[in-house]
Parts: sequence; C-alpha cells; structure tokens
Amino acid sequence: MSQTIEAIAKALSAEAEGDLGIKVTSASEPPSARADQLALAMDAKYLDGIAKGAARAAIVPAGTDWRALGLEAAIFVTRPRLAMAGLSRAFDPGPEIAPGFHPTAVIDPSATIGIDAAIGPFVVIGRGVVIGAGARIASHVSIAEGTHIGADAMILQGARIGARVRIGDRFICQPGAVIGADGFSFVTPEKSGVEEIRATLGVRGEIHEQNWTRIHSLGTVEIGDDVEIGANSTIDRGTVRATSIGSGTKLDNLVHIGHNVQVGRDCLLCGQVGIAGSSKIGDRVVLAGQCGVSDNIFVGDDVIAGGSTKIFSNAPNGRVLLGSPATKMETQVEIQKNLRRLGRLFTQVAELRETVTRLTQKGDV
Repeated sequence: MSQTIEAIAKALSAEAEGDLGIKVTSASEPPSARADQLALAMDAKYLDGIAKGAARAAIVPAGTDWRALGLEAAIFVTRPRLAMAGLSRAFDPGPEIAPGFHPTAVIDPSATIGIDAAIGPFVVIGRGVVIGAGARIASHVSIAEGTHIGADAMILQGARIGARVRIGDRFICQPGAVIGADGFSFVTPEKSGVEEIRATLGVRGEIHEQNWTRIHSLGTVEIGDDVEIGANSTIDRGTVRATSIGSGTKLDNLVHIGHNVQVGRDCLLCGQVGIAGSSKIGDRVVLAGQCGVSDNIFVGDDVIAGGSTKIFSNAPNGRVLLGSPATKMETQVEIQKNLRRLGRLFTQVAELRETVTRLTQKGDV
C-alpha cells in the first residue's frame, strides 16, 4: 500500500518539499524508520531521532531545515494530532471483509441491503432490517428486526444491535458492543429502601422484605450520523421514548449509556464512563475515563469533566469539573492542596496545644 509523499501531503492539506515522488509503505517513529517508511517527527523533540533511522522522508514541524537532517523530502505540519488523523486514515486499509454476502450469513428475506454492502460469516440480519449502501459487517454480528442503519456503516465482530434501532450514516461500531438491550429498570410494590434513602439522605425506617418487578423497555435507540461506538460498550433502549446519541459523538470502550439518556452532538465519552438513566448530556461534552453521571440530571453544553469525576447534580454550560462529588476544577485543585497540608496543620496544632498547656501550667496565661 505504497503512497507518494505528494499524495500524502495532499491528503493532509500540507506543504511539502524535496523529492515528492518518493514512495513509502507505512509510517514509523524516527529512530526505527526504514527507507520505505515515513518518519513521524511532528514535534521538534523527535527531530534528533531521524539520524538514528533510515527514513528518506519525514513529517516535520513547519519551518524545519529538513535538508540539514539528511532527508530527501519533508511534509510540514502545524497541528500534529490533526495531521496524524489524516495520515492514519491514508494508511489504514480497514477490516478485511470480502465483498458480497458470505454463504453462512442468515439474512431474512424481508431485509433490504444497499448496494456494495459486504456481509461477513455468521452474520444474522432480522426481519425488515434496512442497511444502507456500502456497509461492511464483520463476522458474528446480529441485527434484530426493524432496525435501520445508514450508508457506509462499519460494524465489527460480535456486535449486537437490538430491535427497531435507528442509526445514521458512516456509523462505526467496534467489536462486542451491544446497542438496544433492555434498560435496568425495576420497581417494588411498596416504596423501596432506595426511594426512602433518596428522600431522607440516609435515614431509614423499618426495613421490610421487597421484591423487584421489571419495567419493560418499549422504546429504542436512535443514533445520528458519524457516531463511533467503542468495543464492549452498551447503550440501553428507552423505557418508552428512545435513548439517543447525537451526530458526531464518539464513545470509547466499556462505556455504558443507561435507558432514556440523551447524549448531544460531538461529545467525547472516554473509557468506563457510565451515565445513569434519564440524564441529558449537552453538545460537545467531554467526560474523561471513569466519569459517572447520576440519573435524571442535566450536563450542559461544552462541559469538560476530568478523570473519575462523579457528577451528582446539574452542571451548567461550559463548566470544567473534577472530583467526587464534582466541583469546579480550580476548586478541586485547591481542595487537594489543602488535604496534603492537613498533616502539617495537625502537627502545628499539636505544637500549639503543647505550648498553651505548658504556659497555662506555669500561670503565664
């Protein structure tokens, strides 16, 4: 899968100089780059590594004297991670899924599959399913009845998509994800201990036996365009209305979205994030790894929450949060500083107590 430096530069919308006809087969860190590889020295701190490798061409920061580095060609970038996105796209061949329908696939006669779709081994597609043009579906995927999936979807091994789910175009689903399972919703005939604790914040009356009765999930899941779902992530269907994920939102691995949750557009939900039922997440929200969001609350547009933050109450637009319970990040940083000072403070208080006691005994106080 060789490409010329000129073609790569065009793909990145970047300037390039030198022998633009040089072909490279892949990218590499500078010290280990072969002659047929493109060295990634997009930050100045990596430039010294070029001399340790054999690369003829490299991606370097704008303004770099590439000839002094012994290169024959260079591509110039100003935003390395954005360049990395374009470069990785150019070199990624994608999953190997043979065109057409594998003979072991089970496809209901009423399903509609768009042109140029590729359906892998042991895929099961249910009654009335509609899948758009150019879809690629890897082995052991199941898609239940009545589900609609847009064009150019890529659904990887072992994903499970439940009944009546609606998914937009250019959907990417990593292995093992489950979309449209029943929500975790149960009720007791009398007020449960959980309801009592919610009302009293810890005070319990007489404790009785209680049995849980399932509340069935009659809703579904609706997902916009350009959404990506990470491996082994789960999105529960709504109780009556749909659980929804806005266009452009990306979910990392092991993310859980509870029933009735609404997630806005262009959000980034990192690994092990959990959002409890009926909460609403605004647009462009970033929740770092292991963040938790309580049920029935609102997280405003453009909120950013640091790792392991636990959000128990509504968060206004644009707030930067950290900690458990979540507070403004600058407040949480000050809290942590003060906690580290506690040992010294206790020592000082003990010394003051000894001094006061000694002076009292001498009659000086």
